[in-house]
Amino acid sequence: MGSAPNTMAVSTGRLESFSDGVMAVAITLLVLDLRVPAPGSHHSLASGLGSEWPHYAAYVVSFATIGIIWINHHAAVLRLREADPTILLANLLLLMTVVALPFATSLMASYVNRSQGEHLAAGVYAGSLLLMSAAFTVFNWQTLIRRPHLLRGELTPDRRRAILRRAVSGLVPYAVAAALAPLSAYATLGICAAVAVFYALPASRPE
Repeated sequence: MGSAPNTMAVSTGRLESFSDGVMAVAITLLVLDLRVPAPGSHHSLASGLGSEWPHYAAYVVSFATIGIIWINHHAAVLRLREADPTILLANLLLLMTVVALPFATSLMASYVNRSQGEHLAAGVYAGSLLLMSAAFTVFNWQTLIRRPHLLRGELTPDRRRAILRRAVSGLVPYAVAAALAPLSAYATLGICAAVAVFYALPASRPE
């Protein structure tokens, strides 16, 4: 016997449209932290641009990370037939962590090569990425384990657990990056960059 329709359910199209808009704003805000060197403030324009490398590096890492989350979020939503209030709340939690990334990115870029405050800035940056990964894991847990009846097609329990394990595995490197922040801001940024590169590889993309 089928279950009664959920009157509080929201179509996946509306959920994804809203999420796409929020992520698009977040990823666009990243570019606002790229600065034009003031004329006369450096020996040459080249040296001025070179001095801004932390902003370029942090921009690329965060842009790639948000882009990868967007790709994986799209794959997760495609698995859904509809979304109930709990899934909507889990999605809002994910979006809240995504829109905080421009601030964390600017903080990291401003302090990574400083002699004071760089470790805290790196901790905030890695912590923001860790929270985003945790929120995405919660979203996947709600859709795959807690509410499999809302899935569009049949996924075996083993397959659902495998997808969830892949999401959980992303927590580990971000936790390591956060743990290393008191020691080296560069190591933290490097690990976060490596995670972005790994998940951007074709073999790591969602099915």
